[in-house]
Amino acid sequence: MATIDRAATGKPVAARHEPASLATALRRCAAFLRRNEPHLWTWGGRTAALVPLVALTLTVLVLTLKAWPAIKVNGAHFLVGSDWKPGNTYGATVHTDGVAHPLGSSYGAWPLIAGTLQSSVIAIVIAVPVSVGTAFALTERIPRWLAEILRSAIEILAGVPSVLIGLWGALTLGPLLANDVYPVIADHMPDIPVFSYFRGPTYHGEGLLTSGIVLALMIVPIIASTTRNLFAQVPPLPKEGGEALGMTDWEVGRRITIPWVRSGIIGATMLGLGRALGETIAVAMVSGSLLNTIAPNIYGTMGTIAAALVTQLDSAFTDGTGFEVRTLAELAVVLVGVLLVVNMLGRLIIRRTGHLDAPAGQGY
Repeated sequence: MATIDRAATGKPVAARHEPASLATALRRCAAFLRRNEPHLWTWGGRTAALVPLVALTLTVLVLTLKAWPAIKVNGAHFLVGSDWKPGNTYGATVHTDGVAHPLGSSYGAWPLIAGTLQSSVIAIVIAVPVSVGTAFALTERIPRWLAEILRSAIEILAGVPSVLIGLWGALTLGPLLANDVYPVIADHMPDIPVFSYFRGPTYHGEGLLTSGIVLALMIVPIIASTTRNLFAQVPPLPKEGGEALGMTDWEVGRRITIPWVRSGIIGATMLGLGRALGETIAVAMVSGSLLNTIAPNIYGTMGTIAAALVTQLDSAFTDGTGFEVRTLAELAVVLVGVLLVVNMLGRLIIRRTGHLDAPAGQGY
């Protein structure tokens, strides 16, 4: 807004423009947003959808570039080998394909890959029935006031830091299982090819089965909360119709409720499996953190990829050539590959089973 000042003589002087007030600027901004609201929502949504893809791409790209020298030296042996030898980090340095590394260094990640898959499978086998049963009880069988209390407890459990669960597993759960539970199972399992894996020494509570149980405890809240929300969305009329036809509660759940949300349960399971595959500190505290040994039985000590990354990173910096750090980056690339493969398999399963969902349930 222009104003005209007058001097003492009463004569006008040069005009002066005052800056726009804050209120005027805010009004102009609001008017601009109203005019362009559809376009802003469209481009904002597209940008938000691209952020996870860009973040994943950059993560994989950076890890791959960092790991490329180790990939050239380790080759395919890294995926099938079982040795983890940093070599003489204070001795002579040798060069392979132009990459410097300590003399005698050799790395194989197969025991870590196997331990990651084994512990995650055990966690899923334990967690899925518990989670689905919990969700079904919270939505169908338990009074509303009690269900709200239990739901809050599940949400609190989901927020407990993994280091606390790992500490509890190492100090309380592991010794309890090793002294009172594992010996009973090992002594009563028949000595036949499949069940013989449950026989043998039970060690001190650190091992494969303990890791699987701890992982199951960590992913139960994820699967249970998601499944409970899915069960709550099932319309009541099909369930009431099943009850009117004489179906029991178990039959209603098995033939109507669960088939109605089958794809969602599989998706929740994939979320839990991804958490189990990538869990770090809790598994490092209860697995034994071995790098080159596959568990001889279900109670044996082992290691996982994520646990190896967190336990070996500090010592890797003592390698002056940086080759061990590059090898850990290669190990991280393998973990990303495992997660991507599991995610694609989960999507394939959902796609194959999604068309089977029906209002009256499969087989009704």
